[in-house]
Order: sequence, then C-alpha cells, then structure tokens
Amino acid sequence: MQIESKLPNVGITIFTKMSKMAQEYGAINLSQGFPDFDVAPELIEKVCHYMKQGQNQYPSMAGVISLREAIAEKIERSHGWLPKVENVLVTCGAIEAIFNTISAFVHSGDEVIIMNPAYDAYEAIIDLQGAKAVGVNLKPNDYSIDWPAVEQAISDKTRMIIINSPHNPSGATISKDDLKELERLTKDTEILVLSDEVYEHIVFDGKEHNSILTSEELRKRAVATFSFGKTFHATGWRMGYLVAPDFLMKEILKIHQYNTFTIHAPSQYAIADYLKTPENYESIAAMYQEKRDFFLKAMEGSRFKPVKSSGTYFQLMDYSAITDKPDVEMAEWLTKEIGVAAIPTSVFYQDGQDNKVLRFCFAKNEETLKAAADKLKEL
Repeated sequence: MQIESKLPNVGITIFTKMSKMAQEYGAINLSQGFPDFDVAPELIEKVCHYMKQGQNQYPSMAGVISLREAIAEKIERSHGWLPKVENVLVTCGAIEAIFNTISAFVHSGDEVIIMNPAYDAYEAIIDLQGAKAVGVNLKPNDYSIDWPAVEQAISDKTRMIIINSPHNPSGATISKDDLKELERLTKDTEILVLSDEVYEHIVFDGKEHNSILTSEELRKRAVATFSFGKTFHATGWRMGYLVAPDFLMKEILKIHQYNTFTIHAPSQYAIADYLKTPENYESIAAMYQEKRDFFLKAMEGSRFKPVKSSGTYFQLMDYSAITDKPDVEMAEWLTKEIGVAAIPTSVFYQDGQDNKVLRFCFAKNEETLKAAADKLKEL
C-alpha cells in the first residue's frame, strides 16, 4: 500500500532526537525545554483533592467556569484588560491552541508569515492546511523583528501573521513599538494575528511582557495563546489556553470540539485555585532569572559567547570561536563526546541558516547547570 504523506519532509522533531541522544550517551540534557525540578507541592495536592472530590468526568467543553474566570482576572491584572469568560478557551497545551487557530482560519493556497528562527510546529501545521509558511528572518544581532521585511512579505494571499514573545529559541522580547507596527500593517485588512505567548511570565531584567492583548486594535483580529505547563513548570500536564474575540472563538470551538473536546478536569479546578494567589505566577520570572544568571556566570571563561536571554528559559550560545562545524553536527558531537545536549538553531530556519549558535535550556537545578558548564568550559 502506498501512503501519500501530508508531511513528507517531517521526521521526528529535533527535540525528540536530541533528548534520545542524551539518554543514549548519558549526556546532561539541556536540549528539550523541560525543567528537572518538581511542580509546587500545593498544586499537586490541589489536583489530588479534586480527584477525590469526584471531579473526574467531562467538564465544560470550553473549560471549567472557575478556571476561565481566574484566567480573565489574571489577564486583567497582567495586561490591564478584562476579557469575557466566553473569550477564553482551555486547551491541551498551547500547541492545541495554535493548531486549532491555524486550522480554523488558514485554507489551501493561503500564506502565513512566520518569524525565523521559528518554533518548528508552526510550519508543519500550516503545511497540513495546504497553505504556505512565508518566513521573515529576525535581525541576526538581537533577533528583533525586521518590519520592512514583514511588510514586503505581505501579499494578497496573506491570511495570518504569527508572532512569538518571549521568543523561542532566542529569548528576545517584543516592544510596544513592535505592536504599533503590527497594528499599522494589519489595520483595515483581512489579516489575522496569532500571538504565541507561552513564556509570558518568564521575562528578565525588569522588562515587561508586551502582550498583544494590551492593544485594543490588535485584540479585534488576534488570538493569543498561553501555557500553564511553562508557567508552573508542569510541561507533562499539557495545560494551556487561548483568548480570542467572539467571531474567531466561534470557529476555533468547532475545531476544539473534534480535537480534544475537553481537558483534564481536576487539573483545571486545581489551577483555578492556584491562580487566586498572583505570587504563584508573578514570582516565576525572578526564579528563572536566577537560573539564567547562574548559568551565564558558570559559563564565564568558556569560549562560548552568550546572546543574553531576555525571556523564556533558553540561552543561546555562539560557538564560532571553538569550531566551524555545522550546528547540527556540533550538537551531536557535543552530546556524544562532551556529554551535554543542546539544540542547533538552524533547524528553526526555513532556509537552514547556520549562525554557529546552539540553544541551551537553563530550566534546571543549579547542580545540573554547573555540571554542564564545567564540561562545556573544557572546550
């Protein structure tokens, strides 16, 4: 039987590949973005509590009302705007939110502008719709958005623009001026905006997260996606949500009901309670900044040159002073011979641009980060 693949150019993700290699060679895994420390005991206890209370059956398709209310209140506290509960949808991680949004609005022959280096799922989901991902490379020095290039990339086929801040893999963040540029380019058009904000609470050095939800103009045409897994270092729970205006939510719900339909009930009730204490999410940035600073300090004296992260829990390192190996080859060699796994950034570019930069995850205990840095400083 001959199967015509819908994703003929897609194999296992680089994250799966590097984590598998790390396991095979006993390397310290700073590749895949998951913490090696536990979820808050209080949150785990709350999940168990609601299981024992019998909250184990299908909840509301859009999410339990107490969680959606808590999310709306959190958005008002964080971004100064209170959405209606009907504009909030709980999803199986942010990836379902992203998948549902692209699937609902992007049709065969459409174009979607993405910013390279881009999270690899974007292009794959766009491909599944029979559409084309049009990549615009971020500026190489600071990974800021090249707005003239974005404007040039817009065509009569452009259906959507995807932005991501804080940005994976670079850790760069967007500014209020970036939002104004996006407003200018999309106003009075049929272009929708998808804003991936999964690292919204992991922003450093006193900077603020400039959510698309702070813009009254962009809220009219935008879907914003978020992740409790990232915020509460519980990536295996697959808990996320999206915020969208009524006319977009109507179509997204159609996809959601035939995709996951609904999300783990006791976890929803637990997170609703946990959000009542803002410190539980507002303290996350300081915790991760300590880890970033610890890792950067531990790497001092190495031949790696850091591109200082402004957000996320990833740190880019330029290794061009060490070797001219292609970054995929360098990542594999580093895992096998040095015992530290990282992600090559060329895989995030449609054109495979290789800047001799690797991505390291610092969402780890200090012992893990020090052990990794000690190995890397041997080069």
